[in-house]
Amino acid sequence: MSGGAEPTGERPSAGAEPTGERPSAGAEPTGDGLAAAAEPRGDRLASGAEPRGDRLASGAEPRGDRLAGGAPQPFFSSRWVPAPPHVSDLGPDAGLPAGFRAAGVACGIKPSGRPDVGLLLCDAPGPVSAARFTASGTAAAPVLLSRERCELHALRGVLANSGCANAATGSRGLEDAAKTQGAAALALGVQPQQVALGSTGAIAHHLPVEKVLQGILAAQRQLRPDGESDFQQAIQTTDASEKRAKLQVTLSSGATVALSAQCKGAGMIQPGFATMLCFIETDAALEAQTADLLLGVCVKRSFDRCSVDGQLSTNDTAIMICSGASGVAIEPESEDELRLGEALDALLRQLAIMMVADGEGAGRIARVVVRGGAIESVEPVARAVANSPLVKTALHGGDPNWGRIVQAVGAALPGTAPLPVDVHIEGVQVCAAGAAIPYDEDALAAAVRGREIEYEIGLPGDGAETEVFFSDLGHEYVTVNSEYTT
Repeated sequence: MSGGAEPTGERPSAGAEPTGERPSAGAEPTGDGLAAAAEPRGDRLASGAEPRGDRLASGAEPRGDRLAGGAPQPFFSSRWVPAPPHVSDLGPDAGLPAGFRAAGVACGIKPSGRPDVGLLLCDAPGPVSAARFTASGTAAAPVLLSRERCELHALRGVLANSGCANAATGSRGLEDAAKTQGAAALALGVQPQQVALGSTGAIAHHLPVEKVLQGILAAQRQLRPDGESDFQQAIQTTDASEKRAKLQVTLSSGATVALSAQCKGAGMIQPGFATMLCFIETDAALEAQTADLLLGVCVKRSFDRCSVDGQLSTNDTAIMICSGASGVAIEPESEDELRLGEALDALLRQLAIMMVADGEGAGRIARVVVRGGAIESVEPVARAVANSPLVKTALHGGDPNWGRIVQAVGAALPGTAPLPVDVHIEGVQVCAAGAAIPYDEDALAAAVRGREIEYEIGLPGDGAETEVFFSDLGHEYVTVNSEYTT
């Protein structure tokens, strides 16, 4: 996301590995957040063909449209994200935190007829919010409009659509975004600057505004406190499963607050954000500075740490809205801020891993941890390994071909030969000081056939550490992206 600062390597809490600042009281944010009508026609920019959104060129339905994975499994499912002791998973159907309503409807952007317009409303009169967006130089119209015209610290609503990214659409794209923002504000009973936008789908199509306007009216009539599943489905594209959760956070006084999120993302995902939308709600009362701090730190330790294909999106958006409807205030630099921060950190890190696991065609996922030297060394190494097609295809095949890891490390640090690099795979050391060492090949071959694989890389020196979660690369990724409407 924008802000762009890299993690500093301090060790986080709750058992997670270090990737950046701990979201604790008084910490400085690692990213500064972000740095809103034409008549609808719905046609493609150049060719004049009707936009097909996220439909595949062959006519097959995208995976997110069919929701093949159904509702999420127990949320904290990865060994890399243990649930903090003061956090309880309330399950995917527990409803939104107090003060929120949501809806998702089909308005015809997706040819499949599945949901493609979502509304989220905070009913509280004075909520606090924070936001992060893509750092892309070709950011989409909804990102530009939200970043420049919204009161990002005081949002009350979100209008999101799938099936059309409204990216690379020029001034008309901005006009279309502004028109839908105004309509959503009217439907929600708030001001336009209080409504953020999120769009996802194919690039280079104009937004079918008239369809979206009809969708807004339909969604407004269906807003309800348990509408998060419909909202989730309305923001998905090639996702094979839902990515949402509701958590309960127990504070130092014994009082509890609720924290929930709905997220989408499966492709065009790269460290430094991902092709993703994420909307976070809590009924806790926070100061605007605290909300911005916590979101900034936690985004850098989650969505900035994942990769499917190394491609930075035009539409990345993460928004957190705090209704305060619980009546429980989170004071700055307090134990309660730390507890809420740890809960948000775990929530977003697990969502990031779910995105990687749902990578288009993914069969296995991996975590690469790089230690030693300076952040200027460990960061490019982690990214090089995570985005290496050779490493990713070996991961897909369950092949412990660690020579590809060494190659990626060396390519990321030219001019450093002879580099005394250490490599461990699933705890088995295979390379010491740049040279192969004996190890149990059968045990390692069995270990890399699991669902989650960990690579550890040691560089000369001490002090820095980072991580990236990434997916494998298999045949289905090529199939999905060669047929995707672009």
